Amino acid sequence: MKYKKSLIAILVVLTLTIVSIKTRPVDAQELEQQPTVAIPTVTGTPEGVTITVPLDQEYVNVRNGPGTLYDLVGRLVAGQKAAVLGRSEGGDWLLIQYFGGPDNQGWIYAAPVSLSAGEVSIVEPPPTLTPAMTQTINATLAAQFITTPIPTRLATFTPAESLVIPTYVDVSRTSLAGSIPMGLVILIVGGIGAILAVISVIRGH
Repeated sequence: MKYKKSLIAILVVLTLTIVSIKTRPVDAQELEQQPTVAIPTVTGTPEGVTITVPLDQEYVNVRNGPGTLYDLVGRLVAGQKAAVLGRSEGGDWLLIQYFGGPDNQGWIYAAPVSLSAGEVSIVEPPPTLTPAMTQTINATLAAQFITTPIPTRLATFTPAESLVIPTYVDVSRTSLAGSIPMGLVILIVGGIGAILAVISVIRGH
């Protein structure tokens, strides 16, 4: 009987202890989760000024300087965009971010591309490359191949004398017809014919 009373007393004490723990107010700070590392804040960066190659342009050349004398380093195709880093003094050429060029940069001609709104600062262009070897021509050797053309005299044209074609006139017919009447000629011919006929008749007898 004494053992049962002791067991009941222990159970009552445990029950009161559990109830007191559950009803104890919990500090809000204890329940907050304290981060062990700093959580980075994601912030957007402005896109800045960009260029876009129009769709009607097949491509635009990218060079290592603002001019056609600079070397070609690549191309941008139609629809491609690139960030603008600067411009030439006149604004005809734009410095863009181009991976594969010197310092991942390149220059393009501004006329065929579309430029977004924004301020673009002037950038000092790189120096133009000079050829390592300048070709020189030996003046003495070149003089051997210089020839003076000999003037060719053109033939002079002398016009030929005009050809005169003579006109022939039947003088006998015209003179005879003009001096002797045709009737007299007929009579003479007829008379000669009659005489010849008489002679031939006489010879026949």
